[in-house]
Amino acid sequence: MDLGLKDKGVLVMASSGGLGRGVATEFAREGAKVMLFSRTEEKLKATQAAIAEETGNEPAYYAGDISNADDVAGVVAKTVETFGGLWALFNNTGGPPPGAFEKFDDAAWQSAFEVTTLGYVRAIRAALPHLKAGGGGRILNNTSASTKEAIDGLLLSNTFRSGLVGFGKTLARELGKDGILVNTIGPGRIDTDRVAKLDTLWAEQKGITYEQQRAASQSTIPLGAYGQPADFGRVAVFLCSQANSYLTGQNILIDGGMVGAY
Repeated sequence: MDLGLKDKGVLVMASSGGLGRGVATEFAREGAKVMLFSRTEEKLKATQAAIAEETGNEPAYYAGDISNADDVAGVVAKTVETFGGLWALFNNTGGPPPGAFEKFDDAAWQSAFEVTTLGYVRAIRAALPHLKAGGGGRILNNTSASTKEAIDGLLLSNTFRSGLVGFGKTLARELGKDGILVNTIGPGRIDTDRVAKLDTLWAEQKGITYEQQRAASQSTIPLGAYGQPADFGRVAVFLCSQANSYLTGQNILIDGGMVGAY
């Protein structure tokens, strides 16, 4: 299948590692012009080189913080300047800290909102005129499997990620007339540093080893193993492609069948 992404300008937020890097790699493999974005230039350079070596298609990069409005506007402007336009925005960010309700003060709640929600809003606001100018495009907001089944100990993530589902559905209805498709995607247990940190935390809380925690977690997944960033990335890239011409307003989990809700 031709995904129609060759030479299309795409922006992948939080893409120096983890899920973002997996998505950026698959975009590059399809011939898209990829802009990487994260806070650390050293990591961005390393990711740029690794993706170029793996795919033969070197992305560009822009260092900044998704919670900084100027940085978000800057990376969108740089993407359009570098590639001559913008076809797809993959919104992505690291998760807020784990913990129960009594752990978090107002500052923690505000910080989580700035990162998980307002950063996405700002990126879309900056990208939208360019998507419209191109006659359409794709917006994909990354969230979590917690949008369908709350995850114990991840109060902040459960709260704000779920709100993004309503946000995406509403945007899909508003922007359909412009030919812009908007979807939400949520990872289950994908083998990233974030998941490893959570497994380490949960193992300590239960008084078991990391290996025991990981094995117990994998046993709840019908496919029997954690997914890989490429598994997630391939679905994300399809949703952002021209091959996806009619799927919008949906919340899709990449979880190996782990979540029982539907």
